[in-house]
Amino acid sequence: MRRLRRLAHLVLLCPFAKGPQQGRLPGLRVRYALLIWLGIFAGSWMVYVHYSSYSELCRGHVCQVMICDQYHKGIISGSICRDLCELNRVEWRTCLSSAPEWQVYSGLWQDKEVTIKCGIKESLNPQTPRRELVLFDKPTRGTSIKEFREMTLSFLKEKEHASQLLGYCGDLYLTEGTPHGSWHGTTLPPALHAMLPSALHRAIQQWFSPAWPWRAKIAIGLLEFVEELFHGAYGSFYMCETTLANVAYTATYDFKMADLQQVAPEATVRRFLQGRHCEQSSDCTYGRDCRAPCDRLMRQCKGDLIQPNLAKVCELLRDYLLPGAPADLSEELGKQLRTCTTLSGLASQVEAHHSLVLSHLKTLLWKKISNTKYS
Repeated sequence: MRRLRRLAHLVLLCPFAKGPQQGRLPGLRVRYALLIWLGIFAGSWMVYVHYSSYSELCRGHVCQVMICDQYHKGIISGSICRDLCELNRVEWRTCLSSAPEWQVYSGLWQDKEVTIKCGIKESLNPQTPRRELVLFDKPTRGTSIKEFREMTLSFLKEKEHASQLLGYCGDLYLTEGTPHGSWHGTTLPPALHAMLPSALHRAIQQWFSPAWPWRAKIAIGLLEFVEELFHGAYGSFYMCETTLANVAYTATYDFKMADLQQVAPEATVRRFLQGRHCEQSSDCTYGRDCRAPCDRLMRQCKGDLIQPNLAKVCELLRDYLLPGAPADLSEELGKQLRTCTTLSGLASQVEAHHSLVLSHLKTLLWKKISNTKYS
């Protein structure tokens, strides 16, 4: 027993013994400590996601029950209502929700892989003191679900980078297959996101994201999508939730917009914002990040947005593209993205600089990956 204790004592003291490599040991100890901490964090995160996905985050069965109840009462209708509520032909599979109020699942319908989306929220019942779950259509604020579907169906006909809408029943709808995306790794639960330093969060994003050339290809697709939104056949559209959660891609790394409900017609956003009562600019917000200035003298929101789509996308791409970028490209890419983020929402500046800045960024990225296996 005494020999075992002595051996254990020597093993513990060995890393701290003096020697020619003593200067390297503190750095090694920090690395090992960081790896152990990351291991504990990753394990805790997986446990959290596993259990929360069956409690707060994943309530697909609740969505289906409420949707079908409204369908049977004749309140709602839709192209997939019968398959969903009578024939049980819509199969719910893996939960992909990253927020309790927005249910996202992979599923199967007519032998096709689909994504099922439905919104629910807690609401106070006026007849009782209890809070209850009710259906809600978060992204269509300022427009009806009927208007949104009509806009979406026409909009999707010509958009290469948007997931095709396959069917709907009331506020529940199906889109084509489940693209890969940030919900597989880079979208952290809100509670853990708030606890992490921004540098560590970026490191985790880079770890789970594709290799840099693939990210460049995805970014080119995202820029092309922004181009499609600007003065298209159906007018201009605004991206009102510009986050990595919406940066999805196919098996061949072609960009797909994960949630098209965050894209709204310019007329809808202006109608919602213009003349709205406000005390500060944060009161003039449509969706998550379509913001307009607040005229504090008149206490009314203005119609022009503070940032155009491209400026918000470039802010996103700084964290997505700069880490791991090739050394001979990093400086110029950073410069181009900084220039891009300074674009304002004023129509005159957008008209003058939007297309030029977007074209420069696409060319810069394409030159780096063209004539390679990544192109």
